[in-house]
Amino acid sequence: MSKKIKMDSIEMKRLLEERLQRDDRKISYDREKDQIRFENKATGKGIEVSIPSVIGKWNAQKDVAIDEVSYYVEEALSVMGTETTVESAEKQVLPVIRSTSFPEEASEGVPFVFDEHTAETRIYYAVDLGTTYRLIDENFLAKQGWTKGQVKEIAQFNVRSLPTTVKKDEVAGNVFYFMNTNDGYDASRILNDSFLKEMAGKMEGEMTVAVPHQDVLIIGDMRNETGYDVLAQMAMSFFANGHVPITALSFIYEDGELEPVFILGKNKRRE
Repeated sequence: MSKKIKMDSIEMKRLLEERLQRDDRKISYDREKDQIRFENKATGKGIEVSIPSVIGKWNAQKDVAIDEVSYYVEEALSVMGTETTVESAEKQVLPVIRSTSFPEEASEGVPFVFDEHTAETRIYYAVDLGTTYRLIDENFLAKQGWTKGQVKEIAQFNVRSLPTTVKKDEVAGNVFYFMNTNDGYDASRILNDSFLKEMAGKMEGEMTVAVPHQDVLIIGDMRNETGYDVLAQMAMSFFANGHVPITALSFIYEDGELEPVFILGKNKRRE
C-alpha cells in the first residue's frame, strides 16, 4: 500500500510541475510533508499544495482536480507581491475561517489580523479581489489607515449580506443542509448569527455545524445516533478533499454557542 501511495505522489508531483512550471517560478518539494511549493523567484513568496489532498480530488474528479488546483495556485501567485488596491472597503472586506494551526503571520513575518473563534478555528480577514482574495496583515492595516475594530465590524456586516441558500438531504432519518456556493466564503457563513438562529428553528433534533474546508458549510439535524456517525464520515471526507482544509471536527450549536464534538463510533463526547 505504501509503495502505491508513494508512486501516486510522484506522478501527481510530476503532473503539477508540468502544468505550473514557469521561468520566473521556483518549484520545490518537501518529501516529509509530501507537499509541493510554487514560489515567485523575484519576491520569494509562494504557496504550498498538499499532494495527498490533490490525489484525493483526482481519484474523484480526474483532470478536473488538476485544473482546479492549477487555477488556485495561479490566482494566489498573481496576487502575492503586488500592490492591493481597495476601491470600496465597505464591500471588499470579509472574514475567512481557518484552523488554529494556520500561520499567524505572512511569509515575510508580518502578523495577520485575526480573532479567536473556537478551540478549532480562528477568524482571519481578507480583501476580496474578485477571483481571489488577500489576507489582511498589520502592514496592510496601517497602509489603509484602518483599525482592527473597523475591519471586524465591516467583515461581520458583509458576511451577513452573503446569500444563504442551502441544499437539503436526508440520511438514515437525519437531515443535512449543505452550502457550497464556491465563492470562497461558504465556511464564513458560520459567523452569520441570524442565519444560524434561523436554521436552529428548523431543527427537530440536535443542531450541528461543520466547516471541514473553506468552500463548504454543513448543518445537521441529528435525530438519532446514526446521524453522528454519518456526520463524522462526511466531515472527514470533505476535510481530506478541500483546497483549504479547516477542521474535520463538527460543532454542536446551542444557545448561540459552538462547542466541538468528538464522535467515537455510535457515541458522541463533547469537549
